[in-house]
Amino acid sequence: METKTIQIKNEQDTREFGLKIGARVQPGTVIAMIGDLGTGKTTLTKAIAEGMGVTETITSPTFNIVKEYETGRLPLYHFDVYRIGDVEEMFEIGYEEYFFGEGVSVVEWADIIEELIPRDALTIRIQHGASPEERIYEIEGAQEI
Repeated sequence: METKTIQIKNEQDTREFGLKIGARVQPGTVIAMIGDLGTGKTTLTKAIAEGMGVTETITSPTFNIVKEYETGRLPLYHFDVYRIGDVEEMFEIGYEEYFFGEGVSVVEWADIIEELIPRDALTIRIQHGASPEERIYEIEGAQEI
């Protein structure tokens, strides 16, 4: 699978990148985000949501596992699986209906449930860059964007 590396210099670059993805996602798209605390996964999710036309305020679903947003051109399902102890919890919340439904699923900490992420997912690995605001995105499934 092709991997593309993008240097993100600041939050404006993050927003522009997210808007581009949000404008292009299709029903059933799964976006798997992998990165340490503070790398900007939720910030990127907010920009993707904006690009999809979501008008609700996006917040991290840390204690809910998934939050649903219905105001965009497609439903957005925002997962934060950081606190998942066992992948069985994903079956209990019916993840398949989200991943393989008519909406777009954004999964923060996707490496925790790696075996459940579809092969055709757009995977974004986020790393800190040289400056405090810089990020390096390694993207697989780049044909999607």
